[in-house]
Amino acid sequence: MEIGISTASFFTKATTEDSFDYIKAFGCKVCEVFLSSFSEYEGVLADKIVQNKSVSVHSIHTLTNQFEPELFSLNPRAREDSLNIYKKVLRTGERLGAKYYTYHGATRLKKINYNFDYARLGSLVNNLIEVANTYGITLSYETVHWTYFSEPSYFENLKKICPKLKATLDIKQIMQANGDYREFLNIIGTDLTTVHLCDYDKERHLFIPGKGTFDFLELFKRLKDIGFNGACLMEVYPQGYRDFDELKNSYEYLCECCDKA
Repeated sequence: MEIGISTASFFTKATTEDSFDYIKAFGCKVCEVFLSSFSEYEGVLADKIVQNKSVSVHSIHTLTNQFEPELFSLNPRAREDSLNIYKKVLRTGERLGAKYYTYHGATRLKKINYNFDYARLGSLVNNLIEVANTYGITLSYETVHWTYFSEPSYFENLKKICPKLKATLDIKQIMQANGDYREFLNIIGTDLTTVHLCDYDKERHLFIPGKGTFDFLELFKRLKDIGFNGACLMEVYPQGYRDFDELKNSYEYLCECCDKA
């Protein structure tokens, strides 16, 4: 297991391309690159992000609603446009040496009961997996409380149609979905590639790791028990800490918990 940081943790406090310097200064050797605007997907800014990379990139991530839901669109034009954007992101991910694409997918915007057409969804996801593979990247579907993958059964059913499907476990998102990460972990098992780390308390307030009540030692022990050897990446909100020293201390706390486990 490796402990790392997502550049999303620096959102509004440092640009994506400048985040690498802070991550490296923390002594951290691995990260997830969160591409948060279309201008970072290709061109001058993408070039700068690639040039400034100074730590290993485990995965790439994007701002979901910019294009990802339309990869499931019933409108073939919308789906094709989104697929072209997806390929631009994958190309930048390939240049960064990323192994995984952290995928949110379609969202649950309406307050209705969702009945999923798994045959159709599986076909589309299989295509996304194959497209990612051409760039040397593996698609990793993330647990997110406001998307389709907000409950373990979604992955379980999709996996029957998508044998190559992998997953990213986000503990704060599972909490927000009123779920138990252990149940997700039981379903995902060895298909887990990435874990997103944040902390929270009994009132569901979010904190940087070490400031809430989440039991990271138990999490790391459970990950060890299933033979997980991927990256556990701190992904926190910028309002959750005062300065980068506090963020560095939180990273070091996670490293200590992982060593104890």
